[in-house]
Formats: sequence, structure tokens, C-alpha cells
Amino acid sequence: MAPDHDTMFGVPLKYVSLVALTLQNTGAVLIMRYTRSIPSESQYLTSTAVIMGEAMKVAVSTALIYSGGGSLASVFANPAELLKTGVPAFLYLIQNNLQYVAVSNMSAATYQVTYQLKILSTALMSVLILQKEISRTKWLALGILTTGVAAVQISAMPSGGAAAPQPNVDLTVGLAATLAACCCSGLAGVYFEKILKGSKVSLWTRNVQLGLYSIVIGLVGYRMEVAKLGSRAPEDGFFHGYTMLTLFNIAVQGGGGLIIAVVIKFADNILKNFATAISIILSAIISWLFMGFELNLLFVIGCVLVNYAVYLYGRPDPRKSNGTILPMK
Repeated sequence: MAPDHDTMFGVPLKYVSLVALTLQNTGAVLIMRYTRSIPSESQYLTSTAVIMGEAMKVAVSTALIYSGGGSLASVFANPAELLKTGVPAFLYLIQNNLQYVAVSNMSAATYQVTYQLKILSTALMSVLILQKEISRTKWLALGILTTGVAAVQISAMPSGGAAAPQPNVDLTVGLAATLAACCCSGLAGVYFEKILKGSKVSLWTRNVQLGLYSIVIGLVGYRMEVAKLGSRAPEDGFFHGYTMLTLFNIAVQGGGGLIIAVVIKFADNILKNFATAISIILSAIISWLFMGFELNLLFVIGCVLVNYAVYLYGRPDPRKSNGTILPMK
């Protein structure tokens, strides 16, 4: 964990970054919901938006490296450290492909519920890789958080009755792919946390390294998407369908990548999941107030569970006089 003297305006960066991530995620969800309601804003290829978001993250991180007296040479100065950063990038690539397999072999509702197991997989990887101590109370809080987020996600899905049967669907394959994706998500996040906190390479240098890997992977994905579209591919190239709102959306998403790195550096991946869960609830409430989004009982139950999980996880663990954690009875 980062030392307590890392502050901004007297507030520990741990808390500043978590609040910033919550607000950024909330804004990102609202922007996406708004743009989906405008036909002209859904013309661009999502793969290009991902690449542009990563490019923005690299540009900002590079500027911060120079502002701190460093240079871009630091990104490539240590080949071993550069290769280490490739591990989470590769894991995220596998995760994205597994998610595609999962959604192709199970219902959306089943996927939304099972994919929340990434919260528990992140905690498990933190114990195995970072030797993080998690008390029984905190494990209970994480289980409640997983259930609450799943309930909120399901409540947001359209209720149009049972979905039509899908051909060539294998639930076993879908579940296996989802569980594997959860493990990749947890491992990638925790490994990135380990190399951020366990080496002398700066936060912004790591961000540039990860961003460069992501851009290369994204470009490959873009070329594959264009080849798949064939004659239906946009004739005006990479920036087809871009508007000012598209660029703003990309900036918000790219900013999220920067904030997540700060959260992982000064807090941890588990607290990042709590911030993300709270942002899901905030975005749904704002959508209900201003965008005609309908809330239901399942959403309320999910909110209660998430808030209780936050309270339970934040409670100090019972300790002996020598400072060791007491087991729960």
C-alpha cells in the first residue's frame, strides 16, 4: 500500500483516486447511454474508439513523464520491465476473447450474474500473489458486493419475457469461458498492481508501456473487424462516424484508464471494484431522474446489498492487543 503521505490538498491520494474513479465511471456510463439513443452517434467502429482512448492515455502519460523531468527513453530503458507490462495486456486480450465466447453460449442474464465473480477472483489473486490478508468479514462483504452488483445489473435488463432459444449454444462452454475470463480479469489487475508497487518504474512509464501494447492489440483487432465487414466496411476509413461527442466520450474513457492506474497504485484492485459498483448505482439513479430509466425492486435490493458491503468491508477488523486479526466466531 502507498504511504499515507501521498496526498492531494491534504487528502490521501487513495481516497481522492477512488472518488475520481467513481465519478468518472458514472459519467462514462451516462454518456454511453445517451449516445446509444442517438443514431448518428453509433456509426463509428468501437475498435477505433478503444485505440483512440489508449492513444490519449499514452499521450497524457508521456506529458506527465516529461513534466516530472523524465523522458520517453525510460519506457524502453529496461526490456525486462517492458516485457512484464506485456503480461496484463496479453491477459486482457484473452479475457476479451473469452467474454465473446461466453456471451455467445449463454443468456445475457446468466452472463451478467456469473461475470461478477471477477470481484471474488480479484480478491483471491490478491491473496495468492500479493499475500494480502483478508478477514472472514471482508470475504463476506465481497460476497455480498458480488450479489448486489449482479442484482443491479440484472435489474437494468429489459423484461420482455423469456429469450428465444439460441442455436448452437453450449452452457457448459459459456460458464467455463466466463469463469476463465473472471480469472484473467483478476490476475491481470493484481499482476499490474504488483509491478506498479513492486518496482522503481514510475506509474506513468507503466501506463505508457501498457498503452502501447493495447494500441498494437487494438490495431490488430481493428484490421480483423474491417476484414470481417468486407464490402460493408466504412469507406472513409478509421475515423468514420466520429463527432465531437464521440471524441468527448473517448476522452472520458481514456481518462478512466489513467485514474484506474492511480487507484491501483495508491489503493488496490479490491477497492477499485467497490468504486465501480457504487458508480453503477449512481449512474442508474441519475438515469432514472433525468433519462427515463425505470428502477425496480431488484435494483433497490442490489443497492442495499452494495451499500451494506461497503460498510462491512470498511469496518475495522477485530484485533488482539498485539495487533493480529482475530478469527471470526
